[in-house]
Amino acid sequence: MSPYTLSMLMSSLAVGTITTLSSYHWFLAWMGLEINTLAIIPLMTKMHHPRATESATKYFLTQATASALILFSTIMNAWMTGEWTIMDMNHYTSTTILTIALAIKLGVAPFHLWLPDVLQGLNMMTCLILSTWQKLAPMGLLIMTSHQLNTNLLIMMALTSMIVGGWGGLNQTQMRKIMAYSSIAHLGWMIMIVPFAPILALLNLLVYIILTSSMFMTLMALNSTSMNKLSTSWLKTPTLAALTMIVLMALGGLPPTSGFLPKWLILQEMTKQHLNMLSITMAMSALLSLFFYLRLSYTISMTSPPHISNSNLNWREKNNLQIIPMMIMLSMMMMPMTPALLVMN
Repeated sequence: MSPYTLSMLMSSLAVGTITTLSSYHWFLAWMGLEINTLAIIPLMTKMHHPRATESATKYFLTQATASALILFSTIMNAWMTGEWTIMDMNHYTSTTILTIALAIKLGVAPFHLWLPDVLQGLNMMTCLILSTWQKLAPMGLLIMTSHQLNTNLLIMMALTSMIVGGWGGLNQTQMRKIMAYSSIAHLGWMIMIVPFAPILALLNLLVYIILTSSMFMTLMALNSTSMNKLSTSWLKTPTLAALTMIVLMALGGLPPTSGFLPKWLILQEMTKQHLNMLSITMAMSALLSLFFYLRLSYTISMTSPPHISNSNLNWREKNNLQIIPMMIMLSMMMMPMTPALLVMN
C-alpha cells in the first residue's frame, strides 16, 4: 500500500473517532462512526488474500447493521422527544436499541461471534487497530449515555461477555483468536461498571489498550501467530519472551501488575453497590481467562522444540522495538496510581 494512501486512511481513522467523541448531535456521532468503518476496511483488505476479504466483508456487514440501528434509535428518539442531542436519550425503546447497537459495534456477547473470525483473517497491525482504536468511539458513546441506558440489559451482556470471553479462549491455539476472546472478556468488565462508575470504565479502557497494544507488539516482534510458534520464542529472543510472560500476567489481572488495578477497583465498587453475588461471579469468571494466559506463559517458558541449532538464534533486538519496553513498563507500574483513583472515584 502506498504511504500516501496509508497516511490518508490513518488520518481518517483519527478524524472519525475525534468527530464522534467531540460531537453533541447524534448525526455527527453517527457520521464519525461511519468514517471510522470506511477507513479501516482498505487496511483490512491490503493483504489481497481471500481470508482478509472474508474478514472485511463480515466486519462491514456487522458494522453497517449496528450503524443502521444507531440511526434508527436516534430518529425514533427525535420523533418521540424532539431532541437530537446525545445527552437527551429518554425514550425507553430508543435506549434499548442503542444499547444493542453499541454492543454489536464493540463485539460484546451475545453479539460477539464476528470478532474472532474477523481478527483471524487480518495481520497483526490491523488486529491491533481493530482491538484498541476502534473501541474508543463506541465506548465513548456508551459512557456518555450511561445514565440513560438499560442497566439490567448492560449487566446481563457484561456477565455473558465475561463468561464467553473466558470460556471461548480455553479451546483456542491461534493467538489472534485468543486475543479476540480476551477483548470480549475485558469489554465485559467495562460494560459492567459503566452504569455505576463511568470513570472506572475509562480506567479499564486505558489499561486494556495499554496491555493489548503491548501484547500485539510483542507478537509482531516474535512473529508468532499460534501457540506452536510462541513456544519457540524463548530460544529466538529470550528478553522479549520474558516480557511477553509479564504482559500475559497483566492481562490475567494478577497483582502487582496494572491489569489487577481496574479489576480490584471495579469489584470494590460493585461491593459498595451491594451486588455481592454479582461480584463473586465476576471474580470467578476472571479465573477462566487467567487459565489460558497461564497456559500461554507455560508454553513460552517450559517447552522447547528438539534439535534447535544455536547458530540460528537471534539474540539481538530489532531497532524498531524500542516502544515495547515502555509499553510493558506501563503494564507493570500503574498500581501506585490506586490512591489517586480512589479519591477521584
